[in-house]
Amino acid sequence: MIQLDNVTKKFGDKVAVDGLSFEIQRGEVFGLLGKNGAGKTTTIKMLTLQLKPTSGNIFFPAESALEVKSLIGLVPQHLNFDQDLTVGENLELHARLHHLPSAERKSRIEELLRFVELESVRNSFVKNLSGGMKRRLLIVRALIHKPQILFLDEPTVALDPQVRRKIWELIQQLKAREITIVLTTHYIEEAEFLCDRVAILNAGKLVALDSVKNLCAGKSLEEVFIELTK
Repeated sequence: MIQLDNVTKKFGDKVAVDGLSFEIQRGEVFGLLGKNGAGKTTTIKMLTLQLKPTSGNIFFPAESALEVKSLIGLVPQHLNFDQDLTVGENLELHARLHHLPSAERKSRIEELLRFVELESVRNSFVKNLSGGMKRRLLIVRALIHKPQILFLDEPTVALDPQVRRKIWELIQQLKAREITIVLTTHYIEEAEFLCDRVAILNAGKLVALDSVKNLCAGKSLEEVFIELTK
């Protein structure tokens, strides 16, 4: 689905990402793990066309940047809704930005609100929602144009355990719909539970890439992560 070939990103003399090469396979949940400053955010920004690599190439099943953008949805770590609009108005605005026709906008919004169990707050202002509702709404917004690849940047940050589990269930349902998911998280148990494969970055370099089962081999993923990122 996505291939990185010796991708490097520099900011002046600082190397943020150093020669990454790997593939993200269609329909998998792919975890991108690393400490703060390991290069995760920079990698996600390159994969979502917010940054260009200094060198190397990223390949998508598309012919142009515009086609790539139509393939991907992004759930950012930080909430960036218009807080003075309702849930429905925020989604309507986003659907219009993706040029969805009127009838399709309405049906798509209703379908997704049912999917994440937010139909009852359609006319509520976003600023009045709970943290868990806002996180689910971020996912709805990212799915509005039916992307094939969904990037989730710390999707459960600052949520209580019960709400985090609800988001985990939602991610599993998205995988069942054959959406490719790229997940960054600081919760190692989250990656262990959700991901088919994980890539571990340290100081901008890829230090491990395999299935959770193969990486762990009798250890917890947290133990492996600590060993590889000392």
